[in-house]
Amino acid sequence: MNDAQILVLCALADGPLHGYAINTAIEAIAGKRLGPGSLYGALTRLEAKGLVEALDGTGRQHPVKLTAAGREVLEAELRAMAKIAAVGLRNLRVEPA
Repeated sequence: MNDAQILVLCALADGPLHGYAINTAIEAIAGKRLGPGSLYGALTRLEAKGLVEALDGTGRQHPVKLTAAGREVLEAELRAMAKIAAVGLRNLRVEPA
């Protein structure tokens, strides 16, 4: 799973969002926005894997929500990342924030 997919899943962990709102949440999390190709490419791949699903929307806004499988995958990925971060910080002799 790549960074864009993890960021999208993190944004959706708080509830369904449409594309612009996902990018706004990602900006709050990571301090950067994804380009349209990265954002919608990640959404397409995540939906194909059954990790997110589209909801009925109005107009151009099509909200997406995290599935139960998506929640499980996100938790596993974040736990693995936390373990890697802890080892890296320990090796650098830096205290975690």
